[in-house]
Amino acid sequence: MNKNIKKPRHMGVYEAIATVESVEECIQLFDDLLSVAELRAMEQRYQVAQMLDEGLVYSTILEKTGASSATISRVNRSLQNAGDGYRTAFAKIREQEADSK
Repeated sequence: MNKNIKKPRHMGVYEAIATVESVEECIQLFDDLLSVAELRAMEQRYQVAQMLDEGLVYSTILEKTGASSATISRVNRSLQNAGDGYRTAFAKIREQEADSK
């Protein structure tokens, strides 16, 4: 769990996300949960994480995503120091891609 979170989490939203069975269901749920700006920010952070994981440098990521250097740095810190959320997701996606070949 992220050590920076001070308040207890409300588990209902995470339980709802865990029930999602397809990309389409995920899109529907996030469209209901988040504003357009929140969705775009989340999508951008994930894209930045993918690019960092691929070894791309900040300037290339900034150019391709439009993310600020502060956002890129924050995502990089998450990849380096925080939990394994991104890395777990990346590994599962790679596994699914390998299985579908």
